[in-house]
Amino acid sequence: MSNRVQQYRKEKSLTQLALAQAIGVSRQTINLIENDKYNPSLDLIVKLAKALGTDLNSLFWG
Repeated sequence: MSNRVQQYRKEKSLTQLALAQAIGVSRQTINLIENDKYNPSLDLIVKLAKALGTDLNSLFWG
């Protein structure tokens, strides 16, 4: 699954830790998602999209 989590996170000037804290996961989880080594649940994908101010399609499938 290719994603744009890192791109959107950097556009918002968020660190991995800040994003992780905002959605209730560890920094390592954000790192794994950004490097396509972890497939997040739908609930987590929705939280990521909201925190990054985008929609699911743009973030993960656009």
